[in-house]
Amino acid sequence: MTSIDAHRAASTGRSFRHRAGARIGALIAAAALGLAVLAGCGGDNSQTDCNLNSCTITFDRGVDASVSVLGIDAKLISVQDSQATLEVAGQQVTVPVGQDAQSEGFNISVEEITADEVIVKISAN
Repeated sequence: MTSIDAHRAASTGRSFRHRAGARIGALIAAAALGLAVLAGCGGDNSQTDCNLNSCTITFDRGVDASVSVLGIDAKLISVQDSQATLEVAGQQVTVPVGQDAQSEGFNISVEEITADEVIVKISAN
């Protein structure tokens, strides 16, 4: 092996290791971003379970309950009988349990109302 061949082999190895390290770093960043998107819902007095295009939200009753999901804000305004009034993306909508409503390009369904909580599913249309 000539000195030129040895130099090429050494520089190729460094370049390969650098590219592999960059790829691993990019994969870790992408995975972290994906987890942040899936879990990237948060709010006050609420719990969320999200996937790429929908979130199931459990709002606590009797408190100021709100959440930010799928790029919008949602808030439980009131509950009367078997229907919930929510503010979704700035628009108020009243939805009976087991039914759906549309607001600002989102489908909102109230899955359950109990004495302690309201379970709502919001999905992108």
